[in-house]
Amino acid sequence: MKKHDTILMYGLSGISIISSFLFVMYGMNIILSDSPAQGLMVFAYVTTAYGLANVTILSLAWSSREKWASTANKFIALCYLGVFVMDMLNKGMKSHLGTVGILVVAVILLANWFAITKVIERD
Repeated sequence: MKKHDTILMYGLSGISIISSFLFVMYGMNIILSDSPAQGLMVFAYVTTAYGLANVTILSLAWSSREKWASTANKFIALCYLGVFVMDMLNKGMKSHLGTVGILVVAVILLANWFAITKVIERD
């Protein structure tokens, strides 16, 4: 593995861990708030579950280097993106800022998948 590939792998892994922490923190803040709405509570559980699942799959990919880890991450990322888009549409996107939010989440999910793929392919 070339030096820039190693740096890319470690950088993406760090971004993946930080984004997973932020997903878990966001979900737990909603869950532990005083009076969250019922629909928001479901979204918070899904967000927390995605963050934990991503870290778990990343650590399993690091130790086992199995190809199924990439497929599993792709599956949970697409499921989470679907839930996120449906939640945004359910609340009614009133501006283009909602589209930007969807694109930002999609880029983060893509970076998480790419990190796992790089970890699996490392030498």
